[in-house]
Amino acid sequence: MDKIASARAVDISISVVSHLQAGLVFNLLSDISKFCDTSSIEVILTLNLPETLPFELETYDFPIKVLKNSSPLGFASNHNQASGSANGKYFCVLNPDVRFTNNPFTHLVNTLNDQTVGLAAPLVVNSAGEPEDSMRSFPSPLEILGKVFGRASATHIPDSGVFASPDWVAGMFMLFRHELFSKIGGFDACYFLYYEDVDICARLRLEGYQVVVCRNSTVVHEAQRVSHRNLRYLKWHLSSMLRFFFSPVYRKLRMRINSIKG
Repeated sequence: MDKIASARAVDISISVVSHLQAGLVFNLLSDISKFCDTSSIEVILTLNLPETLPFELETYDFPIKVLKNSSPLGFASNHNQASGSANGKYFCVLNPDVRFTNNPFTHLVNTLNDQTVGLAAPLVVNSAGEPEDSMRSFPSPLEILGKVFGRASATHIPDSGVFASPDWVAGMFMLFRHELFSKIGGFDACYFLYYEDVDICARLRLEGYQVVVCRNSTVVHEAQRVSHRNLRYLKWHLSSMLRFFFSPVYRKLRMRINSIKG
């Protein structure tokens, strides 16, 4: 039975989606227990495929809601569904293959106290402590064509300073004010797996909000990279890319960028 949230106030609702990744979820929940102030946290765990959890929900000192999908949903639909069950002032989208080495939320929540910031994210590093390409400039068709021929993408990594303001950040860890996430309609469910993060950052930017990476908040991404070896994922990636480039959001974004350059 799911652990039922008590009447206590919840500050942060963490949405985690498992695709037969219960082992990774267990590690993440252990990190939350170890490093975070769990008195005001809830976790919404979505099982996108049927699986048995190798842990008891009652062993954690924070509430865990388990949502079980009758059929698999995409990234956007899963997290939007979790948002509808969330009670927190802040809504966190978090991949199960992310690990904590400290409490990443303190600096991120402080950053979101600035009402001009729409999304806060930590600096993401790999297991060797090297920054990943989790923050970038908005893509363009010419840039994508360049990548096909081996040219590096427009990765945005801060060289100095506590804060960076890239165009978009990867969806492995995003923290929003829950009210704002709902106001902009959450993720666009027309995307199934890729470009949901690019799209929501673009829509926030068009509404005048900043996307901020806090360099003093760091998480480790233990990437599985299974999708890199699967043609079905490549098809989803290409489909989402084309959807974004032909979307009204991208058209408005290019108009905004061109007006600034002009």
